[in-house]
Amino acid sequence: MYRRVVHKLYFKEYMKSRIGGLLNVMLYHSVEEPHGAVLPAEWYEKAYPKMVKLSRLLKGLDEVDGRLMNIKDESIVVDDLTVCKMNAFKSLVRAFIGSPSIQQKLKRSSMASSVVSSSASSVCFSQLSENQPVIINSLTQVSDLLRLSAQQRKLVKQKISPQVTQQKIWTGAIMEILNGLKYDLDYFNRQCSNRATSLGQQIVSSCVKFLDKTVISSDPDSPSWMKLGPTKSLEAPNLYKWEDVLEMFNDLIKCLGEEKGLLLHVRKLNEMKEGLYQIKDVSVDRNIGYRDSRHQEILLQKKLSKALGHSSPCLFTLLFYYLYGRVGSTGVDLCGGILGPTDGSSVCLHMGKILTSEEAANLWSGVKQLDKMLGLFKFVWETAGMKGSLELQGHLWCVGAEDKTLTYRGNTYILHGIRH
Repeated sequence: MYRRVVHKLYFKEYMKSRIGGLLNVMLYHSVEEPHGAVLPAEWYEKAYPKMVKLSRLLKGLDEVDGRLMNIKDESIVVDDLTVCKMNAFKSLVRAFIGSPSIQQKLKRSSMASSVVSSSASSVCFSQLSENQPVIINSLTQVSDLLRLSAQQRKLVKQKISPQVTQQKIWTGAIMEILNGLKYDLDYFNRQCSNRATSLGQQIVSSCVKFLDKTVISSDPDSPSWMKLGPTKSLEAPNLYKWEDVLEMFNDLIKCLGEEKGLLLHVRKLNEMKEGLYQIKDVSVDRNIGYRDSRHQEILLQKKLSKALGHSSPCLFTLLFYYLYGRVGSTGVDLCGGILGPTDGSSVCLHMGKILTSEEAANLWSGVKQLDKMLGLFKFVWETAGMKGSLELQGHLWCVGAEDKTLTYRGNTYILHGIRH
């Protein structure tokens, strides 16, 4: 507790002494200002050198899957001061995106765009709500941003649920979470082992072994269809249920809940608990005949599909794994939004990412993260049967960079240089 208070006090003093004026930026962004409100010109003049200095200090770092990382060696950064500097840097960049000079530049580029806006004043990132960071963890958030009707949301849920609740998807997502947690636990234990991480490491290993031994193989060449039921024996059969995994997840959450470097994993464990609770009575065993194993799979799929609602983070995690084979955090630095009417004409979905450097590693890391998020929205748009085409547009912001346009997987990504 003492350590947390010290960090808070130090952070406050750091803001006052090193980033002078940044607290005003945060206040500015936390209050609903009228459209077009900007900060005084002298504020931008004083803040720009500090933003440049922070970008140099943070060069090579990026937030990937909800964690601050060094792009070159993929090491995780958990230093409080560095995290504070990154938050301060991004707050400054967001304030500059709302400046008159950048807004004028965006307006000129939007006029040359092929997207037909609903009004002449529709410019990306012109609203304060578009410049806020966001973590997407439910279909409800996606539907809100895409302006889906109640009927379209229902259709999306009906189509997506049976696909993403198949046992191979469910099991794959669980294993992905556990393997990622195991990797980070191994890393932390090499750096500085403690009782919580050591115990967590043991629980994760036990959980992975349990699933390896009991979950039905997803290998299409597996001869599981040839298996007969187990022969009768005087010994009681080993009956496994998903409740066993639920108990291990509860133990992991209790054990690792205070480890700041593992909070992303703990959040994912909590999300998957929702599904585990619904199927806790379902047996899970591959040492059974084909008919019984198919019954297990169908029962699991039905229970998950019925119980996980539109706003469920668990359902969203399964969808993200279904699309990309990953369960990382789906967040962006600039929420963005839709430009144009959803009445059958073409519209544009834009989102933004803030970079500390325009070096190739940082640039492509940002592009790939935006690509996953935008692709997710595109999938939901098409599943809902929306009329008209959805253009995807990613925006990357970097201090001092030269403006340029990139194409990745058929979508446009624009690098904006921030200059004063």
